[in-house]
Amino acid sequence: MKNFGSLPKEMYCNEDEQGDRFDKNGCLRFFMALADSVPGVSGGTVAFFAGEYDDFICSFGNITGRDKARRRQSLLFLLRLGIGWICGMGLSVTLLAGLFNTHIYAVSSLFSGLVAASIPLVAAEEKKTLKACRPWHILFFFAGAAVVVALSLLHFSVPTEALDAPSALYVFVSGALAISAMVLPGISGSTLLLAFGLYVPIITAMKRFFAFDLSVLPLLLVFGVGVLAGIFCSFRGIHYLLSRHRGATVCAILGLMSGSLFAVAMGPTTLKVPQPPLSPSNAHPVYILLGAATVAAFAAAKAIIEQRAKRNNAEDAGE
Repeated sequence: MKNFGSLPKEMYCNEDEQGDRFDKNGCLRFFMALADSVPGVSGGTVAFFAGEYDDFICSFGNITGRDKARRRQSLLFLLRLGIGWICGMGLSVTLLAGLFNTHIYAVSSLFSGLVAASIPLVAAEEKKTLKACRPWHILFFFAGAAVVVALSLLHFSVPTEALDAPSALYVFVSGALAISAMVLPGISGSTLLLAFGLYVPIITAMKRFFAFDLSVLPLLLVFGVGVLAGIFCSFRGIHYLLSRHRGATVCAILGLMSGSLFAVAMGPTTLKVPQPPLSPSNAHPVYILLGAATVAAFAAAKAIIEQRAKRNNAEDAGE
């Protein structure tokens, strides 16, 4: 098998193991898109604690491999994933573009609940890995958190129309980094866009494009090309780190998620008319609880599906 070229053998993807677990759960693709479109929780996080992350990453590796059967299978898998992603993203962008400007603190509170509830779920999913971590791995946790906090303190204004060369380059690089974060469980690409000051311009541009406003097309094209570049440049590194340095990587992921709480809190400051950051005085506890309850419901649904699968497998084995 040469799907990953010179990468270690344990990083290769077995097409029989990859199978159609994602395809049997079309809702997962939709929820990944919803997660990717809101700051705080990435589609990679959804796949991670749904137990499908390794298959998700493997599919990216297989499309650049030499095995035609694997490449065809992975392309079909990613096509179906893309369809679900587009539907989910279109719905969420349509809703969020308006809410982010009119109900910023309610939305930010909801995002905070999503992030806060996701952290213990990812930790529980990787309980064995964390128990095997060395004491110095905690440094990766703090490094991950520091990266997000630092990015959240940076702001760059980008016009939605008539992009100049520096702005286009900035949008391209931001798109590449954002999709890398969407693939990586732990930090949402939307969180990075929020930190870069591009979240509101991008979702607003997407909403205008859906309304057939072509003036925002240059911005979206540059962003889209950056996204494609990021997809094909990030998966090898992510898969390598999870295969060879899983403990340190999981600690960094948890740090990224923790830092995302700060990025979400700073979200109101990135609006066209900056508002004060999210704080106890302007937060909405009900929406925080709603966000946490949404993640808890997803985890409960996953547990029920896993129990049914085990029961069905046991019955099949008994026959």
